[in-house]
Amino acid sequence: MNLGDRVAAFDAAVDRGFDRIRSPAVDRIAYRLSSAADHSLLWHSIGAARALFHGRDFEHAARFSLALGAESAITNGLLKSVFRRVRPVEYSELEFPHGLRRPITSSFPSGHATAAFCAATMFGGGPLWYGAAATVAATRVYVRLHHASDVLAGAAIGVALGLALRPVVGGAFVRRGE
Repeated sequence: MNLGDRVAAFDAAVDRGFDRIRSPAVDRIAYRLSSAADHSLLWHSIGAARALFHGRDFEHAARFSLALGAESAITNGLLKSVFRRVRPVEYSELEFPHGLRRPITSSFPSGHATAAFCAATMFGGGPLWYGAAATVAATRVYVRLHHASDVLAGAAIGVALGLALRPVVGGAFVRRGE
């Protein structure tokens, strides 16, 4: 079995696992959370909220948002155009409830996973931030817009980009005057 076959088998196994939990109740949560993370809006909002609660450090929030913009350009501009992977389900078969947006980019890597893990890393990592990132990333498999391997690759790329961009963004929010 070659690498492509192994990746396809892994993706199929994970999708079967998600089939066991797919339901209208979980749909309401997963589709909305996935939509909230479109264009990294969830992460930009958290960055702005952190600025408000940590001494109104809007310069830090602006650097954070610019770093997420760089992540998006790399992921959605460069990487997706190189790989051009087809999404798991034909669009004609896929429903877009609860405000879910129809993506126009390729499937690999998952931009939602990349942004989520990049943001979590720039926020300092830890179980809370990486748990939130993993939850957002998992919604992309749940809503059938990504293969599990897209999400895993996106997570790894996101952590790497977050580590690379962290010096640009700066450390944790610091209260003015300290």
